[in-house]
Amino acid sequence: MNATYIRDLADEGLGLSELGGKGQSLARLASAGLPVPDGFHITTAGYDDFVAQHDLEGYIKEQLATLNRSAGEAADQVAAAIAAQFAEHGIPTEIAADLLRAYHRLGSPPVAVRSSATAEDLPDASFAGQQETFLNISGDDQLLKAILRCWASLWTARAITYRARHSIHAAKISLAVVVQELIDADASGIVFTADPVTGDDAMIEINAAWGLGEAVVGGQVTPDTMTVERSSGKIMRTVINTKMIMTGLTDGGVTSLPVREDQQDAATLDNSQVLRLVDLAIMVEDLLKDPMDIEWCRKGDQLFVLQARPITTALHPDPWNDSRSGDFLWTNTNVGEAIPDVMTPATWSMVQVFLTDAMATASIPPYVGYGRIGGRIYLNLSVTMTLSAAVGVSEKRYRSLTEEVFGKLPADLEIPPVKARRRDIIRAVLPMGVHVLREARRDVKVLDAYLAAHTALCDRRRTEIAAVATPVELADLWIEVLSPEFHRVSWMLSAATRSSGASFITTRKRLQQLVGDAAANALTAGLRAQAGQLASLGLLDGLDQLAAGEIDRESFNRRYGHRGPHEFEISVPRPGEDPDWIDRQLAERAESATSYHDLLAAQEQKRNAAWAELEQRHPVQAKILHHQLRGWAKISRDRERARSEVIRYFWVLRAYALRAGELTGLGDDIFFLDKAEIVRVLHGETISPKLIKQRRAAYQAYSALPPYPALIRGTFNPYVWAADPNRRPDLFIEGSVNEADVAVRGFPGSAGVVEARVRVLNDAADGAALQPGEVLVTTITNVGWTPLFPRAAAVITDVGAPLSHAAIVARELGIPAVVGCGNATMRLRTGDLVRVDGTAGTVEVLR
Repeated sequence: MNATYIRDLADEGLGLSELGGKGQSLARLASAGLPVPDGFHITTAGYDDFVAQHDLEGYIKEQLATLNRSAGEAADQVAAAIAAQFAEHGIPTEIAADLLRAYHRLGSPPVAVRSSATAEDLPDASFAGQQETFLNISGDDQLLKAILRCWASLWTARAITYRARHSIHAAKISLAVVVQELIDADASGIVFTADPVTGDDAMIEINAAWGLGEAVVGGQVTPDTMTVERSSGKIMRTVINTKMIMTGLTDGGVTSLPVREDQQDAATLDNSQVLRLVDLAIMVEDLLKDPMDIEWCRKGDQLFVLQARPITTALHPDPWNDSRSGDFLWTNTNVGEAIPDVMTPATWSMVQVFLTDAMATASIPPYVGYGRIGGRIYLNLSVTMTLSAAVGVSEKRYRSLTEEVFGKLPADLEIPPVKARRRDIIRAVLPMGVHVLREARRDVKVLDAYLAAHTALCDRRRTEIAAVATPVELADLWIEVLSPEFHRVSWMLSAATRSSGASFITTRKRLQQLVGDAAANALTAGLRAQAGQLASLGLLDGLDQLAAGEIDRESFNRRYGHRGPHEFEISVPRPGEDPDWIDRQLAERAESATSYHDLLAAQEQKRNAAWAELEQRHPVQAKILHHQLRGWAKISRDRERARSEVIRYFWVLRAYALRAGELTGLGDDIFFLDKAEIVRVLHGETISPKLIKQRRAAYQAYSALPPYPALIRGTFNPYVWAADPNRRPDLFIEGSVNEADVAVRGFPGSAGVVEARVRVLNDAADGAALQPGEVLVTTITNVGWTPLFPRAAAVITDVGAPLSHAAIVARELGIPAVVGCGNATMRLRTGDLVRVDGTAGTVEVLR
């Protein structure tokens, strides 16, 4: 047998360049002794010599030169022309003789003839289905024709356009052919050794149907599905579907046949066959070193592997995506500014504790009012609106009440409700609601004392954690001390939030109705004398005190070192851990042309003027509102103080995780375990390094993407969205055209009009680039951005609402702000001259 053109199936030869992607993987499987139908390869030399002897290379290049990537109809014409040229020429005599000898040595049985391109079944692009496969080929003449058609299929329209999209140059490709004995299968299907969407390999899924596998691969039948847990080998789920048709053999090919009535609802595999198939799939995966999509068949009780390709979608793992849980509307406004990052598993498990305590009534089992989309935190508006409806709040009223927190939702944007009966919702939520309100009213009585003592408590805990000597001792400290304390501080935030009911929102709305947005903003800002400083402004106060020598660096770090732009993410160091952080803040503060205290004083004057006007125009309402504003000020500051102490405890949680990494030898891998898994490793259990690697890969892949839209409805694929150059950054609706808006507009965050140059910043760490008098443009702000505000002439954000951080701090300082634009960082560029109208919520590019 001429090894130039023919190789045994188990002969890997020169690998990909000689056997193509499919042939190479089958050769490796066969040489390892796995059950693969017998056969042989026709190497790429056969195709190359056929093209050379008939001088087809120049013709192919001429045809391809007429194309561009979007010319779908032209691609069909080019493919037809190339196929006609291949059909006009016979296979050269020497090649034909070699392959027929190999076929006769096989016994001249019916065979499957499969194309195997050199740009196919690769780890980064599968090219599945781009070239042809021919089944039930019998006899010399039919075999030669099938091989010619395989060679021509290198130039089908879909193969041409697919390669163009993946930048595979035509000169770099060739095609081998695999000829294998055809198995007249009783059942066939696919095994996925990882979830093809998420990349998660915890479960292995089998699809199976009667007959040959073409009905499954082509989607002509709904297959049986069996899900098996990899770690235990336990069959977790079996779904037997009605299978009306199957692919079977006919003269010279295959066709669709009816399934016998007694088999239509019968299982295609018994449990022992399922488990044997899983074992076989894991052997394939171990051999080929990738998550695999494996085509298989069963004849009697014998299992065969027909082909195996890498699951290329697993290169973009999407395991942390709750948008797949149903047709819901999600938002990250408000919550996204507190937690703007993709969260590590350790952080998410801690955030879940905090949210469960702080939002105890925001669930309709099995759905909760929050989740992750692409690893980032979102709130489920469908859940909260359905809960509100259950207690008699109309959708119109719900939208009005949440407008200050989430921004005004587009009037034509539907909030799909959760499908649950009102009676069931009330029965599930009412007892918890009564309990939470009772606890909140109890806790609010001791809130001030608790918050005052909390700084010292956190200092002690970090010191204790650093002194722990053994893993078990640290696990005990978590269970007995840290976890209960974490719950306690979360409950205190709940108390600060819930004790006022809806008055926090309704007071501002009543003011807006009386005096308008601008005056309402002035009246609700500058209330320091009545309720004390906002925690969001604490960093500015601290820097002033430090610069004046009123406090030392240690005191500053102790008070404010826990606050930063990534303060919830426990894998990120706190500002207080960075010895150069204070120097950078002081240097940037010195460059500011406007004093922080001057801004506060100016805003106090505006407040006094607005108050005088209110008393003159509405004397009766002014007396009532005076008392309500005093309460409003205390509520807003209590909320901020309590949240600041929650963040302070997240520094304790970071110290705990770091010490766990040290004591277990996991280092920063500890951040890719959840809180329960951390305790388990502290008790000596080993967590799969592969699992940690997969989670790290998912975290890194998500983190490389731009921030997602503030509003998402339906299933959202962050990779597909990010790859779309026309993506809409503020809103995504599954199944709709989501084109980005050209105009930059948002919610009025803080009144005032200013014209100035833009400075776009992606991270607060780049704050030194912001020059005094420039307009700060960014995706989202939080406390870590506060030191930049006194230098800014105005603030514009993609994400935000009237009660978001950017709006609140801008109002306190009297800086115009437009928040929740959605597209500001996409449409504005550093150096643009803009007119920012914080009263109207508009941004105009002047030049």
